[in-house]
Amino acid sequence: MNNASLYPPPLRLSWLMWAMAALFYLMAFFHRVAPAVMTNELMRDFDISATALGQLSAFYFYSYVAMQIPTGILADTLGPRRLLAAGALIASLGTVLFAAAPGFLWAGLGRLLIGASVAVAFVGLLKLAANWFAPRLFAAVTGMTLFSGIIGAVSAGPPLRMLINIYSWQTIMLGIAGVTIAIGALIWLFVRDDPGSKGYASPAAPQQAPGENTAPRNIRKDVAEVFAARNTGLLFFIPAGIVGATLTFAGLWGVPYLATHYRISTADASMLTSALLVAWAVGGPVFGWMSDRLGRRKRLYLIGCSLCLAGWTILFFLPGMPVYALVVILLATGFCSGCMVISFAFVKESVPLRLAGTVSGVINMGVMAGPMLLQPAVGWVLDRCWQGGMSEGVKIYSLAAYQKGFSLMLAWVAISFVLLFFTQETWCRQQA
Repeated sequence: MNNASLYPPPLRLSWLMWAMAALFYLMAFFHRVAPAVMTNELMRDFDISATALGQLSAFYFYSYVAMQIPTGILADTLGPRRLLAAGALIASLGTVLFAAAPGFLWAGLGRLLIGASVAVAFVGLLKLAANWFAPRLFAAVTGMTLFSGIIGAVSAGPPLRMLINIYSWQTIMLGIAGVTIAIGALIWLFVRDDPGSKGYASPAAPQQAPGENTAPRNIRKDVAEVFAARNTGLLFFIPAGIVGATLTFAGLWGVPYLATHYRISTADASMLTSALLVAWAVGGPVFGWMSDRLGRRKRLYLIGCSLCLAGWTILFFLPGMPVYALVVILLATGFCSGCMVISFAFVKESVPLRLAGTVSGVINMGVMAGPMLLQPAVGWVLDRCWQGGMSEGVKIYSLAAYQKGFSLMLAWVAISFVLLFFTQETWCRQQA
């Protein structure tokens, strides 16, 4: 017997496994927000309205959300390595379809395929983290996972906009497809599901023998057990409002809103929305670390959610702010949005550890339901309130139209805040 199997893996090895898989999650976030800096090109090339553009962007979320529970089950049974590698391969095929699409229908099918395939990224990473890291680090690792994803979102901001000014968006997407295939190969060759594959004991569940997660299981019973937990239903809806507001603004409608009503260039507007995402990326690990350190989930989550609600209200209903004030509010709102990472540690502790993948899939399904519903809904409101303004073949929407559309986002964040009061504190203790 190898003596190394008596000890958990070195932390640097755990982070290395995480980092290789995190590259795929980075690409998932890139695809999630890329339409934000291509709104004019997509509306012009496919001859579509704001409602249709919202639908095109949301196609990603439709399949992403639908795949979350199956993804969680597969992460608990097949393991994250196979799931992540296969997802990267299929995502590259979807990207090629999107880039080569002759019309709206084919582009929508490409977005559907991308969303379904990258749906495995976050849940697979959380399952990997549950296997490779001690429970006391789980919220912090979840925050770092969000950080890695938002690096991808930022790369879909000003860098992507600058590339589109030089090359066509179709050419850039084909290049992204090639990068995604390479990431899938890296995961397949080097990532391992459990420390036991490297001769170490699992720091999360040392009592679990390597390969135990592939044993036959009663999937229906597992899903029922997950939903029977009080916190599961609540934490399905709560982060959806926070993430829905963030990705609806930064991932689609924030750039045209800022460019039109603050009279700044599209490039500068994309930099501001990217700054919001960077703040979100920083806020995630900070909220995760603070929650682990304080030994509490609920109170810190309430504080973050309330500040989010205040920040969005100021941004939408106090127009005409000086640019420096706008930047401060955007950064503060993005940072406080990072509180949503607490959801995953919160809910993982509410069910047995063997269901970590399944419950993560359920919660991530709720998380992505926010932007899936809000992006097209805001677009629909904008079209309903359109007063006929056009610029270079693209519709221009009034401030009142944006305020009505963004009110949907505010309403969901407010509901999230109220629902948080009904959650049950876990005190950072994992259920047996």
